[in-house]
Amino acid sequence: MNQTDNEFPKSYDYNKVEKIIYSYWQEKNLFSPDMDDNKDPFTVIMPPPNVTGTLHYGHALTTAIEDALIRWNRMKGKSTLWLPGSDHAGIATQVVVEKMLMDTQGVSRHEIGREKFLEHVWEWVDKYGGIIDEQFNSLGASCDWSRKSFTLDEGPSLAVRTTFVNLYNKGRIYRGEKIINWCPRCLTS
Repeated sequence: MNQTDNEFPKSYDYNKVEKIIYSYWQEKNLFSPDMDDNKDPFTVIMPPPNVTGTLHYGHALTTAIEDALIRWNRMKGKSTLWLPGSDHAGIATQVVVEKMLMDTQGVSRHEIGREKFLEHVWEWVDKYGGIIDEQFNSLGASCDWSRKSFTLDEGPSLAVRTTFVNLYNKGRIYRGEKIINWCPRCLTS
């Protein structure tokens, strides 16, 4: 049974249709803010997901809520920006990469050394960061991907260092004997 151009398919092929639509939206820069002094701004900064794996249902729920807010404000004529990003997750990423190395190569981070371990961490970040971006795209997230940020990029890193130094200079960051959570395996708090 052949399908003519005037017939609808028996089942909806969301993979085919939604990728075409999302690509069209991106080509037309529909998610970039229309910078106009006469328009009220509306911005959402995406809580950056950790690159420790893939997105889960909680990310999907948050994405749906944030996307609805952005699209609603865009329809109201506001200059909207949904700023995407991802987080290196520090110790959490270290733990999953250590587990991966032990499972696949039977080695610890101590055995391969700091530089080689960091190479594996960056490979992990590249792999899972890309997967996460694809997942957000498949959810239809109307983010301005041209402004995507990663917590270890120079801009965010500089902002964190500058803020830390400023707080230290004001006496708000100090050393002292306090109760903390300590990991005896990672040797860190």
